[in-house]
Amino acid sequence: EKNIRNKSVLVTGAGGSIGKELCKQILKLNPKVLIIFDSSEPSLYSVDNEIREFIKDSEVEIITVLGCCTNKELLISLLKKNKVYIIFHAAAYKHVPLIEINPIAALKNNIISTWTLCDVARKYKVSKFVLISTDKAVRPTNVMGATKRLSELILKRFSLKYSSNNNEESF
Repeated sequence: EKNIRNKSVLVTGAGGSIGKELCKQILKLNPKVLIIFDSSEPSLYSVDNEIREFIKDSEVEIITVLGCCTNKELLISLLKKNKVYIIFHAAAYKHVPLIEINPIAALKNNIISTWTLCDVARKYKVSKFVLISTDKAVRPTNVMGATKRLSELILKRFSLKYSSNNNEESF
């Protein structure tokens, strides 16, 4: 609650099943701003309508953004303008059979997006970053698991390099 109440929160992959549920749970904790971010127009439209209905009488500002987490300029604009405190990164391709036949798309969406988001989050002093991963990342046997494991390692690298314990920039 202390990381959400009256703070600016970004949820990537907000149109997915996990992202949508995250948004609902976050709204119960009264953030100042909730930025819902997704690359799928139908999914984003659906979650936007659903959560606005969910918070009819709330003063939470909802910002709906259609875009991709590999778009560095868009991310910079969002974080700079909204002074995001915490990011929940749920955006990912996660359907194993599709990922197996489209590995390049998975690499770009799952790995490059995490790197880009971490880099921008560090530069704009985001305090908290939560990566939604999968059990398939433990000992990856498929492309999806491997991309999520690499995403975990990227976040770990940024976290260790830029943690407040190292007297460097926060992350």
